Amino acid sequence: MTRRHGRHGRRTYGAVGATVALIWGCATAGYAQPSDAAPGGFERAAEQAAAEFGVPKEVLLGVSYESSWWEANDGRPSTKGGYGPMHLTDTTSGGTYAHRPGEGPVDATGTDDPSEHTLQTAAAMIGVPSSTLQRDELQNLRGGAALLASYQRRVTREMPTDPGSWYGAVARYSQAGDTAAAERFADGVFAVIRSGRQKVRKDGQRVSLTKAPSTRPARAQLATLGLRASAAAAVPECPAELKCRFAPAAASNYQVSTRDSNGMDVDFIVIHDLEGSYDGGISWFQDPVSGVSAHYVMKADGSAATQMVATKDIAFHAGNYWMNLHGIGIEMEGYAAQGPTWFTPAQYKATATLVAYLARRFHVPLDRRHIIGHDNVLPPRPARAPDAHWDPGPYWDWERFMALLDADQRRERGAGGGETGGNAGVGQAVMIAPTFAENAQTVTVCSPTCRSRTQPSNLLYVHTEPRADAPLVPDLALRPDGSAGSDRIEDWGASVVWGQEFVVADVRGDWTAIWFGGRKGWIHNPAGRNTRPVPNARIVRPASGAKVSVYTTAYPRTGEYPQGLPASAQTRFDMYGFPQGQAYVAARTPVGADDFFPATPTRPEAVVTGDQRYDVIQYNRRLATVNTAETG
Repeated sequence: MTRRHGRHGRRTYGAVGATVALIWGCATAGYAQPSDAAPGGFERAAEQAAAEFGVPKEVLLGVSYESSWWEANDGRPSTKGGYGPMHLTDTTSGGTYAHRPGEGPVDATGTDDPSEHTLQTAAAMIGVPSSTLQRDELQNLRGGAALLASYQRRVTREMPTDPGSWYGAVARYSQAGDTAAAERFADGVFAVIRSGRQKVRKDGQRVSLTKAPSTRPARAQLATLGLRASAAAAVPECPAELKCRFAPAAASNYQVSTRDSNGMDVDFIVIHDLEGSYDGGISWFQDPVSGVSAHYVMKADGSAATQMVATKDIAFHAGNYWMNLHGIGIEMEGYAAQGPTWFTPAQYKATATLVAYLARRFHVPLDRRHIIGHDNVLPPRPARAPDAHWDPGPYWDWERFMALLDADQRRERGAGGGETGGNAGVGQAVMIAPTFAENAQTVTVCSPTCRSRTQPSNLLYVHTEPRADAPLVPDLALRPDGSAGSDRIEDWGASVVWGQEFVVADVRGDWTAIWFGGRKGWIHNPAGRNTRPVPNARIVRPASGAKVSVYTTAYPRTGEYPQGLPASAQTRFDMYGFPQGQAYVAARTPVGADDFFPATPTRPEAVVTGDQRYDVIQYNRRLATVNTAETG
């Protein structure tokens, strides 16, 4: 979610940094099995491959477990472009590979770095077409074993039977570009070897790795790999008032970076809810199959917090990679659809304490342009709008939460409006500010049967006309046919939430029109009780004669990327409009176009910048970006 304010000198390509271990995982239905597909077939195939290439069986199974939990994926690549139980990578194979991790698959792209093409290297080693390694489990295991053996010969020029002597080869297999990430992967593998594992795969096969507690990893081998030095987060980054621990997410679920010293400012703090328990959320982020993570997880009773990703690193939490580059994600134990009782006073207080601490460290303004919910983040592409998350939902009391921040006198004065309600004139900005306890709204939840409940809420519905029986506005990303919105909890396109800011388009009696998603939308606002004027808001309008395009990212142009680094798509939301005569509230300062590539063994981390600038505007329920060359 983000803005770049130039607080740091920008480097384009070349800041020393780190990468993340390439780890694979997903579902297994339909994946081609070895010829012996009976229970235990996978384990016997691994033993066969290990023996063929002189790799200890424990090492091969340990690497496969840490990479994929011994699972397959029907020949489909992971979000890191990895195939099969050994996560052999190929990011330009024509499959679906998320060049921007954490936001779902897109058309295959990739860099020319060898670490992204281990599938082809392994295929050449064993004399089998790379397409076979994508789907054939035995050949995938053989390819992984051949790679491990080649790495071992580079490290020791020997093929020892002692698993501990393979530490350097295992670290190299991670394809990490720095010692911290490579060490983290290798330590995970050897923790599996020492403690053992048993698992029933999704295809019903039982796989066992007998524990070997006497194994002593030769960690000194790490220094021979020639990787860049990088410090890992050893202690939680938390205010003293919180009981906080650090439990790292799976290495596949985030990217190692050097924010904000590399020029990638942290500008947004994003509030989520887990839709589950505290311990369950931690476990999910440590699962390499999940592909997601957050920087922090907050317990519902406020008694504990767990940091899972260092703030310098990029967690995959918002479903929009450009937003992830500049955001810190906080997940709360709770259920967004079950009413306000899940979010306890203690949880509000603990979360506010953490947000204030992070805002001080990273100079994030304490207003609702920068302290946002997951429901304020647009997906990176229009096709993903129907799946966009809507947490923390209608029952997260933004009024209470922001008041806790304001109580410490840390809110940016003038950014959030006054202390009392009131309307504003046409062309002026207002903040959505219904009193939570008095703002009873009807919300329908369907899971699977539908039930409507009317209770205190943070939202207001947006109508097409100034009357209660008028249809709700359509969001064309959700409803391309232009049909009216609904009060279903996941139908986020026809509502606004507390703290959002919009420009007044009209006033008629008890109703106020705002520019909302490319049209006039009407909210019920008798005597201005549901809004507050925002006298110091920064308002942007189309430049004379300009046609303003609406985006949700701020990437450089294709020609601004160095050779070997694939350009990210700056996808326009063609169904959205920002025509002449409309106006929207923007963040105080435009952001610069930028993108990030983590380090690999052959390349340091890269920050790519462009010469265009973008305003982050409150467009509808969600934030959007517009090119400053098109606005005035």
